Amino acid sequence: MKIEKSVPMPEDRKRMNLPYDQMDVGDSFLVKDVDMQTICSSNYRAGKRRNVKFIARKVDEGIRVWRLD
Repeated sequence: MKIEKSVPMPEDRKRMNLPYDQMDVGDSFLVKDVDMQTICSSNYRAGKRRNVKFIARKVDEGIRVWRLD
């Protein structure tokens, strides 16, 4: 392996501010320019922390997330 010096570190990951805390059952929001796996992972983590369920579906404009319970 080659050791390299002065290679800059990449910037921090971008965090999405998704409105999970403000959602009631049946509410939804639209996300654009994000892949489905990222949204599903975020839904899973948010659901576990809040003890609720979220579901995502692809729509023409992007990905829409609904709160189920």
